[in-house]
Amino acid sequence: MTAETPTTPGAAPEGAAAPQDPPAEPTAVLGEPGAVAFGTLVWVPALSRPELLAEPVRLALATLADRHPDLGAQVLVAEIDPGLADTAAMTEAHRLPLAASANCVLVAGKRAGEERVAACVVRATTRADVNNVVRRLLDVRKASFWPTEQAVAASGMEYGGITPVGVPDTWRLLLDPRVTHGHAIIGSGIRGSKLLLPGEVLAALPGAEVVEGLAVA
Repeated sequence: MTAETPTTPGAAPEGAAAPQDPPAEPTAVLGEPGAVAFGTLVWVPALSRPELLAEPVRLALATLADRHPDLGAQVLVAEIDPGLADTAAMTEAHRLPLAASANCVLVAGKRAGEERVAACVVRATTRADVNNVVRRLLDVRKASFWPTEQAVAASGMEYGGITPVGVPDTWRLLLDPRVTHGHAIIGSGIRGSKLLLPGEVLAALPGAEVVEGLAVA
């Protein structure tokens, strides 16, 4: 993160100088311990706002904070309009770089009657290679995206908010290497907020596997 900034993003008062562009990377907010500005949003420690987290996400973050306090403290949350939960809408509305966002897609396939599921995390500027890389890792004949209703029911999260944090431990958690470098904006389990965290936190999630070639442009 860069040096502290004394103001948070927003419109300047009448007669004041025009506001500066919002921070292009996470920037500490003066006077708000642990908070950062990124885009037009102010992000605060996630566990300080449990109402902005789906229950599986809250539990996973609490466990992370207990085991790795230094990592848990770096997971931040910002409240957003639920109508802007989709990545493209959110990044445009809050003046965030699209490459800062990471999407979590759920992919499944069957082998010998057993359903195998993977949560795949890739940068929003790329897409998961479902038909080749993911299919081979799941060792299934055919892999496909889970239907929305099934994904929501199995994850305990809202559509548009599904995140790698707190997914069931019976699923594979696959990360493209690009999401482990720099910061990533991901879902919080609900549509009304987003998480911001360093890529190293994603790599430290239980069962996380960094897979070369998982994402393609």
